[in-house]
Order: sequence, then structure tokens, then C-alpha cells
Amino acid sequence: MNQYNEFLEAWNNVLGYKTPLHHYQMTNFLVDVINGDSHRGLLMAFRHSGKSTIVGIFAACVLFLRPETRILILSAETHLATRMVMHIRHILENHPWCAGMIPKNKREWAENKITINRPLGIREPSVVCQGIYGNITGMRADLIICDDVEVPNTSNTIKKRQILRERLRELDFILSPNGTMIYIGTPHTLDTIYKTA
Repeated sequence: MNQYNEFLEAWNNVLGYKTPLHHYQMTNFLVDVINGDSHRGLLMAFRHSGKSTIVGIFAACVLFLRPETRILILSAETHLATRMVMHIRHILENHPWCAGMIPKNKREWAENKITINRPLGIREPSVVCQGIYGNITGMRADLIICDDVEVPNTSNTIKKRQILRERLRELDFILSPNGTMIYIGTPHTLDTIYKTA
């Protein structure tokens, strides 16, 4: 069992849950993406399968293993991305492995961004979120998680899908060299962006 699955197992023990097999499979996929050559991945699974839950646990484990990592969460709307940041923050605050990661000065410990104890000299928060059409100019990230960027509101016309694809292409300028980009979601149209993600 890799460290990510051990982290997942330890978290589920805190919650009093047993870990379903498909959650291990999702975690293994995410580990393959972050350690692979392309550093690009698309996680699609049936609705209510726990995709976002697993990705949040994965992101917390990335910070545990690599505290210098800068993570950007993008969703169709800011409030959806905020939910992911709050999920990650909750894990960091309550996971037994993460006690030393919580800063005493919680200047950046909010709904939309958090900064853990990490090496000095890093300007960006550890985790920050934004809606897909929010201002991301000047940001840098080592891990970008696109969580449900395709929803009916962003993909129900050809024009909206074209705009969404153009916006997603901008992420290449934010991602650090050898950074990782992970898409998670469910297609909402036959011409889904996930065909080319």
C-alpha cells in the first residue's frame, strides 16, 4: 500500500468508515498521474462515487508529503471550488498525520485559501480556489485540480464550450514546469471538454 492509500485509510479510520475498493483505485490513479511522465489526468466516475472527496484527501496528502506544493482548485463557480478548499482544510485540521502542518498564525486559513507550515520564500498560498472565470492572472501552481468545470451553465451551448476550452488553455501558463493537472467531473454534453482534457 502506498503512502497515499495509507493516508486515506488513516482518515477513514478517524471518520469510522471502511474504505471502498473503488476509492483505492481512484487514489492509485491519482498517484500514477502525479508521478507519471505526462502529469495530466482525467478522473471520471459515476455520480456520488466520491470523486471530489478522494481528490480532496489526495490534495491533503500531497501537502503532507510535499509541503512546498502550491495547489489551485478551479470549479465552474467559486462556491464549488470553496467547498473543496474547506474539505482539504478540514482534513488537515483533523488528520492525525497533519498536526504539525497547521500554522499558529492563521493569516491564510480561510474558506478560499490556506497556507500550511512549509519552507519560507513561497509567495502563493498552499491551496487557493477560483471559479473558472475568476481572475487567475499572475498565479502559479504545481498542482491544478479542475473540479466540475463542465456543468450545464458552462457547456450547454457551442459558444460556452468554446469559451471554456479557451479559458482552460490558459492554465498551461499558470502550471509550473513538471506540474500536474487533474480534471475530475462528469460529461454534460456529447461535445464534452473531457474528450480533449
